[in-house]
Amino acid sequence: MKLALGPILYYWVREAVFDFYRNAADWPVDIVYLGETVCSKRRALRFTDWLDIADTLRAAGKEVVLSTLTLVEAASELSMMRRIAANRRYPVEANDMAAVRMLSGAAQGFVAGPHINTYNGETLAVLSDCGARRWVLPPELSREDLKALQAARPAGMETEVFGFGRLPLAFSARCFTARAHDLPKDACEFRCREHPDGMPMRTREAEDFLVLNGIQVQSALSLNLIAELPALTEAGVDVLRLSPQSQHMAEIAAAFRAAVDGEAEAQLPATLLPTGPCNGYWHGVPGMTWVSLSPSPSGRGPG
Repeated sequence: MKLALGPILYYWVREAVFDFYRNAADWPVDIVYLGETVCSKRRALRFTDWLDIADTLRAAGKEVVLSTLTLVEAASELSMMRRIAANRRYPVEANDMAAVRMLSGAAQGFVAGPHINTYNGETLAVLSDCGARRWVLPPELSREDLKALQAARPAGMETEVFGFGRLPLAFSARCFTARAHDLPKDACEFRCREHPDGMPMRTREAEDFLVLNGIQVQSALSLNLIAELPALTEAGVDVLRLSPQSQHMAEIAAAFRAAVDGEAEAQLPATLLPTGPCNGYWHGVPGMTWVSLSPSPSGRGPG
């Protein structure tokens, strides 16, 4: 099974992004997704900067994929999507059906991202006919859903599963972070840069609930499927995605690599996560739930 580093979902300053990928070149991941998928106002990096980073990572032996925006609202965003789709250097991850349309018939194929509603075999067939060579399981689906979709998967199509990180739950035309700071979206002052792992929201009982990330809402807890690797392997999953966070990604990548390589003691300490773990969706229960596979909290995975 290959490990993939998903696109950065937060707004980091330019130097932080370059430093992150400079370090990632040495991490034990096979695939790296690059680009802005949340908000087009985040312009710390230009398209040419992303291509420069891609070239560096490819030289380090990584497979590089350019990711598109998830929620398209303006002509300028469509224009950038066309530019990404038209590049001939790297394959593209489509996170919107407009991108699928632009990439249909592309010689190098494309990846159908986690925000495409791939809920049944018919959708998989349509995506395959359009040229998708890999699809990503929507993170709200369960292992039973995966089994059904795998049974209907077209020949030659790879499967990727979101295996670590705060879950992307929803997107909106409204910027939640700007509103939380009492600012309009068009004059947001880029306040999301103040929250490198999103802006946490808690209940009145002070329980971690959600994270605001610009126009995106995420889970407060981080999905962790490190203990599910045997089930993922049995299900025929080809790629496991790790979603970036601002701290500890080298240790997280190393832990997952050890687990993929079959090290029995491989685990992911809860101290590496911003808040704590969850895996509920995978087990077909509420997403914020943690279902432990071991009676011991010190077992494989942060029980």
